[in-house]
Amino acid sequence: MTFIQIIDYRTNRPEEVDQLLTDWINASDALRTAKRTRVCRDRDDPTHYMEMLEFESYADAAVNSELAVSNATHEAFVPLCTDGPRFINLDVVRDERLSS
Repeated sequence: MTFIQIIDYRTNRPEEVDQLLTDWINASDALRTAKRTRVCRDRDDPTHYMEMLEFESYADAAVNSELAVSNATHEAFVPLCTDGPRFINLDVVRDERLSS
């Protein structure tokens, strides 16, 4: 079952957060189990962001979380947040493309 983790946070330092994500992507290339990431900014609050990480399963997400590079990135990420981060863990129960 597909698993999505949402990281909900606020930051006044979005460029630094973006660079951390780029660095994590590069450093975890052969190790990570995440299949996709999307970072979204709230149109009504430019300090509010959500990152959505997609995994094939919850087990894959757990493996990804245990990577040393993921832990180092998390440790560097938290001080860049003004609120959070808050983690929301979701099992996908329906996934349907609505346009061709």
